[in-house]
Formats: sequence, C-alpha cells, structure tokens
Amino acid sequence: MPTEPIQAVALFLFAHQDDEFGVLQRIAHYRARGLRVACAYLTDGGTARAASAQRNAESRAVLQRLGVRDADIAFAGEQLGIGDAQLPLHLARADAWIGRWLDGHIAIEALHVTAWEGGHHDHDALHALAVGQAERRGLLARTWQYSLYQAEGLGGPLFRVLAPLAANGPVDRIAIPWADRLRNLRCCLMYPSQLTTWVGLFPPVAWHTMVRGVESLQPVSPARLLERPHAGALYYEKRQFFTWERMQGALEQWRAGFPPS
Repeated sequence: MPTEPIQAVALFLFAHQDDEFGVLQRIAHYRARGLRVACAYLTDGGTARAASAQRNAESRAVLQRLGVRDADIAFAGEQLGIGDAQLPLHLARADAWIGRWLDGHIAIEALHVTAWEGGHHDHDALHALAVGQAERRGLLARTWQYSLYQAEGLGGPLFRVLAPLAANGPVDRIAIPWADRLRNLRCCLMYPSQLTTWVGLFPPVAWHTMVRGVESLQPVSPARLLERPHAGALYYEKRQFFTWERMQGALEQWRAGFPPS
C-alpha cells in the first residue's frame, strides 16, 4: 500500500507574539517552496495592555497571511502559564515542551530561534533552550538565529533592529523582492495591541526593509552561551528588565536540573 511522503518542515521558535517580524521573508520563502512551516510561542504574551488571546490572534493572522496553517501554530506559553518576560524563570518546563514539539516533527529542514544578542531576556533564554535541544539532537548545522533588536555600543535607550552581532558568526542574507517588502511592512502593522511598542519599532524596521531589503540569519554555537552577548550594558539591562548575572544563574540552574530562583 503506498504511503504519503513525509513533508519537510521548517520550524520557528518565538518568545512573543510579534517576534515573527524578524523572519517574515523566510517563512514566506519556505511556503513558496512547498515546505510545511510550524511555529511555537513560548510565553503567553499577556501584558497590562493586551490579553493573551488578542496577541495570539494577531500573530495567527500574520502567519496565516504568509501561508502557515492554523494547525501548525502552537501557543505553548499560554498552555504552560509562562508570562511575558518570565521565560528565564521557567526554563525546565519550556525545555520539556520544546523537546516534545521537536519529537513531533520528523523531516526537519531547519530550526530558527531568536538570537543571542541581549535584546530581550526572553529571547536569549529561548535561544539557549533551542541550542541545547539542537545539540542533543544533532541539529546544530540546521539551526539558525535571527536578530530582532540589540544595543551593542549604544548609549541610553537606543537600540538597533535586525542587526546581527558579529560575534554570532557569518551572516546568511536573502534579498526581499519589492512586493514582499510592502507585504512584510503591512504585516508589521497587524499588531494593534502593541501600538506603543511599534511606534518606536516600526520606523527603523521600515527603513531596514525598504532601504537594505534583506533578511538575515546566523548559525548558532553552544560555546556562545557561556559568553555575554556583547560588551557593555545589554538592552534588557538598560531597561532594567533583567541582568546578565540573573540570566547566567538561571541557565546554570537549568543545566544542573534545578528550577531558577
């Protein structure tokens, strides 16, 4: 009896509902090639201004616009009760969920995760979890990180968007066709619950998309997890969201099998 061929899948891990803005072109590219795309969000995204359900709906609409099936979108953070900005405090539970999620995919073409860049502590925590899973499963060569924002060498509240750190290795860039640039920017306007955030984020994202017109990925390295993402204050430190010392402690406790304090 003939059996259905196993469809290759490209996997994307996000910390928050709107993190997909950094890989919109890659998602569209995989779907255009006929690959399945599966996405998972590891925090519930809930904030004082927006409920988790609203943020889930916004990201679902963006992904569906790019051709991702609803059945391939998982809101793990909501299932696990991991709040926005709380991922470093729940590493073991998140890691176990990611492991089960990966087990459910056989022909993994590529795994994508937020960059190790000191932008948001949830992003860096998710990066560490993904790299750990990839290393254990022999997937490092197929695992890629994507930059969202970071503050290397910048003072005050300043940050750069979509700017890969040199310390993270060579950059693989793909050009974004003009029609896709406009589509991607329209997608960035589909997060009304995050208006306050996107007032500051949209102008540099729009400039990068229209002027540079590229989307970038970098390889991952377990060795980088032992290094500070970059010299100087990290963006999440400047915003007083978290500290590098707490991140180190949380990762060390997770590796040792104990919940972070």
